Amino acid sequence: MTKRNTQQRRHAIVALVQERGEVSVEDLTQRFATSEVTIRKDLALLETGGLLLRRYGGAVSLPTEMVAESDPVKVSERKQAIARAAAERIRDHNRVIIDSGTTTSAMIPLLGNKRGLIVMTNSLNVAGSLRELENEPTLLMTGGTWDPHSESFQGQIAEQVLRSYDFDQLFIGADGIDLARGTTTFNELVGLSRVMAEVSREVVVMVESDKIGRRIPNLELPWARIQTLITDDALAPDARETILAKGVSLICAPFRHA
Repeated sequence: MTKRNTQQRRHAIVALVQERGEVSVEDLTQRFATSEVTIRKDLALLETGGLLLRRYGGAVSLPTEMVAESDPVKVSERKQAIARAAAERIRDHNRVIIDSGTTTSAMIPLLGNKRGLIVMTNSLNVAGSLRELENEPTLLMTGGTWDPHSESFQGQIAEQVLRSYDFDQLFIGADGIDLARGTTTFNELVGLSRVMAEVSREVVVMVESDKIGRRIPNLELPWARIQTLITDDALAPDARETILAKGVSLICAPFRHA
């Protein structure tokens, strides 16, 4: 089955759940003439995307209160703007690393028209999204030790795997940007991020402007390791000047301000 057919089936599943409120794996298997394994995979990915909730033997629509509480419009606009600017930097046949994170993940649906990509990631969510692209890239996984905090693989095995390759670009997020030091994170496991930067010719940091100036104890990547920073155009002028003075290429992507 082609990627397009897979996407159409998943859109149809979402529509069916919204219409009925509940569907069973058995019914979906018969309706789409596919296996239970395939349907369960569909439901798992749709749940990850916040489109339904899995239940034993099937799935149900999201409760009204969950839909009402979910209001990511402002953040989503920023992330999508940053993601578009990042995706434009990727050329056909590039070798890239995409780190785990919501901002980096927002870029993946925009890569469907890229040809011949080779993508390394330490994130199962990123890997799953990449497999849904029409032009599915060659996918490489770091392996390693699963870290539930970052929802990604970390550790020495992952670092050894990365050092076996070289890449054109690394796309990585951050919990904060210390204007004096570089990217910072709440996660104490920063070794893999540094190895990712070591094996990449261009390090592209993707971060929303409201995280710039946020000081967090754990330094992840110093400014000397960063070539490009992509943020949104709400970045304060003084912060722009400071970043540019570090010799970093700065891209402030426009988004619709509230």
